[in-house]
Amino acid sequence: MASVPVPRLTPPARTMLRDTVYESIRQMLMDHVLEPGARLSIDGLARELRVSPTPVREAMTKLESDGLVAKRPHAGYVVAPLMDQVSLDNLVEIRLLLEPAAARRAAGNATEAQITEMRALVETMTAYPAGENYEHYRDFAVQDARLHRLIAEASGNPLIADALTRLHAHTHSYRRYFTVGIAAETTREHDQIVSSIAAHNADAAEAAMIRHITASRDRQREAY
Repeated sequence: MASVPVPRLTPPARTMLRDTVYESIRQMLMDHVLEPGARLSIDGLARELRVSPTPVREAMTKLESDGLVAKRPHAGYVVAPLMDQVSLDNLVEIRLLLEPAAARRAAGNATEAQITEMRALVETMTAYPAGENYEHYRDFAVQDARLHRLIAEASGNPLIADALTRLHAHTHSYRRYFTVGIAAETTREHDQIVSSIAAHNADAAEAAMIRHITASRDRQREAY
């Protein structure tokens, strides 16, 4: 008896809907359509997005793990506050402790596959135009975070990558600050970091990461 070909599986409609709802709410949070501190009504968002409450509730769980919303006792979800100047400086301080060390270690430990992926990410990011809202910057922000995580993973110390993920550094940064031209500046800095890692120059990789994080901090301070 001839075998019956197995059809290729596609994501269930519910999964696709949940992801669409998540991105819609995330964009509203990043662009401050939903203001920091505002109470979030799952039923209200469901009506606005014309979906049932279930995918909104699932999206909220994911957004909470992103640090974009917070669950309050007896109040449901609220929009997480923006980082203030002190919080930004604290975040940068932690990044300066972790990421230059990760870049230094990556210069000695990164595999050729990891270096190839880093270069591909930098090349991809040069194609993104400047923009003034999260919709314009969304793909750039995702690639930015991926590159930093890949460098941390290439360090050979998984705890560094895990720590950076928990910081949600890029999410907080992009939520606070958008400006025309940031993409080009950031990409040039990324290229210097990756080129140093590819050359196995630990000192240069560490220094390039310090310059990048410091420059990023200075750009973000303009938002305050």
